[in-house]
Amino acid sequence: MNIHSVKLYKKASNFFVFIVCCLILFGFCCQLQAQERDSRLTETGLWSGLYIKVRTGKHFGYYGEHHYRRRNSRDDLFDFVGRMRQVYNRAGLNIFFSDNFEAVIGPTLVFNFTPQPNNPEFEKVTLEPRIWHQWLFSMKIDRVKIYNQFRFEHRWKRDNNVNSEYDYTDRFRYKFFAYIPLNHDVIKEKTWFISPSAEIFMHSGKSIISNPFEDFRTYNGIGYVLNKNVTFFGGHMWTIGQDPSGFEYSQSHIIRLNVYIGLDIRKVENKIPNINIGY
Repeated sequence: MNIHSVKLYKKASNFFVFIVCCLILFGFCCQLQAQERDSRLTETGLWSGLYIKVRTGKHFGYYGEHHYRRRNSRDDLFDFVGRMRQVYNRAGLNIFFSDNFEAVIGPTLVFNFTPQPNNPEFEKVTLEPRIWHQWLFSMKIDRVKIYNQFRFEHRWKRDNNVNSEYDYTDRFRYKFFAYIPLNHDVIKEKTWFISPSAEIFMHSGKSIISNPFEDFRTYNGIGYVLNKNVTFFGGHMWTIGQDPSGFEYSQSHIIRLNVYIGLDIRKVENKIPNINIGY
């Protein structure tokens, strides 16, 4: 490793430590806010997801996310699966600029289910279309793969109340996460790994007055790379978000179970061997 590489490595390491410290501090502040202000646990749930990544060429591919989300019953906060919450479909054109930077742009369609089943004042399902794009930066420090993800969403959403109108909002998300192999020095087939993550959500629009802070999530879990095409991952997610009042906060505990599918349909001589663990 030459002197220039050593300097870059040190800068990357320092940046990594800075980001981790900032997110830990922010999460700690959120917990203090939750204790000092009117904050309550309002939801538990089980989210299952299928992530698909298909490499079609040197610079292009397909990326998709498909989620099935349930939440607790109205009369039992801790049953996790009593009601439907959402069916969530996100797709996009994956653009690979380099080994350490890629972007995605595409449509999203979310099916939002009623919070009160069998109540005629609520529609059973409403549709929420979105346009989304993201930038993903990656780097490696020793055996740890680190990601910085910036995601932007433009949403047209309406409540499940009968005859409610659509409301346009923009959402801005930043997520920091890492993959840390446990039983090998690098992530390869038959590798167990852990992945800590933290993500902050901000949103804006005519209806967003006192609550620009939409959500903060910590999602941590363990995964297993079955082979070059299939990875399993599961974990727990804690969230806290600002209610419309601005001074009240809602928390949730979500169990998440995901499968990542990675395919490479390029010609054999053009393939770059890689383990797909999604993001």
